[in-house]
Amino acid sequence: MHSLSLATYLALKEVWRNRGRFLLVSLVIALITLLVLFIAALGEGLGTNNREYLSQVDGQLVVFQEKADFIVSASRMNQSTLRAVRRVEGVAAAGPISTSTTAILLPADEVLKVSMLGVEAGSPGTPAIVAGRSFLSATAREVIIDQRVLERSEIKLGDVITIRSTQGTEDEFYDLKVVGTTIGQAYLFQPSIFVTPSVWEQVRPKAEAELNNTIPAINVIIVRLSDPAGVEQVQQNLLNQVSNIQVADLEKTIQNIPGYSAQQGTVQTQGFFTLLIGILVIGGFFQIQILQKVPQIGVLKAIGASNLVVGAAAILQIMIVTAIGVAIGGFLTFLLSLGFPPTVPITFNGTASALAIVALLAIGPFGGLVSVFYAVKIEPLKALRLS
Repeated sequence: MHSLSLATYLALKEVWRNRGRFLLVSLVIALITLLVLFIAALGEGLGTNNREYLSQVDGQLVVFQEKADFIVSASRMNQSTLRAVRRVEGVAAAGPISTSTTAILLPADEVLKVSMLGVEAGSPGTPAIVAGRSFLSATAREVIIDQRVLERSEIKLGDVITIRSTQGTEDEFYDLKVVGTTIGQAYLFQPSIFVTPSVWEQVRPKAEAELNNTIPAINVIIVRLSDPAGVEQVQQNLLNQVSNIQVADLEKTIQNIPGYSAQQGTVQTQGFFTLLIGILVIGGFFQIQILQKVPQIGVLKAIGASNLVVGAAAILQIMIVTAIGVAIGGFLTFLLSLGFPPTVPITFNGTASALAIVALLAIGPFGGLVSVFYAVKIEPLKALRLS
């Protein structure tokens, strides 16, 4: 206990006496903290904007067209497949999802790009309504909009929005009444709007050859099971009883979103190398620090200070400087996050941020290990040039 008290006193005394020098190092650590936290938030934000809708659908399995490679946009099925899926044993409910992109016309000739999803009211795939109501009928020109649409425009519940859609080679405009709002339903980096399948087929962008289509196409079918524990059995039943399909769970569907895995891998690699840079910076600074005070360490050992005291003082000093830097960096990150517009895909996840902070606190002692070992091995006589 006495050794620890002495080590704490020495560490705090030196940090205070050379506070300018140590403050500069803490500011460097603060900048590294800022970068690491924003990389973590960017990765979470990009992933959320890509997978958010699919990760929250009320189902356990996703049915694709055969040879679609579990990619939503590459799958295309018809109504007979949906009816066949609903007849399979173990399927409690099945809902079609049709996807496309469109644009909402805003004042001052501005447009808001959105993902337009065709869903059946009450079926799996329909988002939870937080305000308003769902569709009155399958043909009603009504729309449910995501909260992000509200944040990026002045649209509100009860308004009529105008959709611009390319039909063949001409732009057509469709009016839809906002009857409900939902939250957390981004899809493919865009806020989402939801319409019934028949309305989706009418207003979605079409090529010249599709202009006469009236029956809505289906990209994927979300399946809710009677018993969620029987996923494997129902999956096999679907493959055996319904032709020309593939079946995957939600996790596999999300991982197969184009670019999702590569994107997350890139962001995680950036975070790793940022932490590595932090280790090198901290390690280099404290190594120089130890080299500059070799004679002082020699005096301490000559008057009886043990290796435990010297090593503990060095580690405590590193931990103090690192903690101050991480605290400053965390506070700066919080301040900067308050000013980000809703269009920037930054999402601070509590778990991810906590893990990043723990990693940042750990890189200090880890980066300074070399300097601690060097301090412990210093011999008093050699340090004082008496040998």
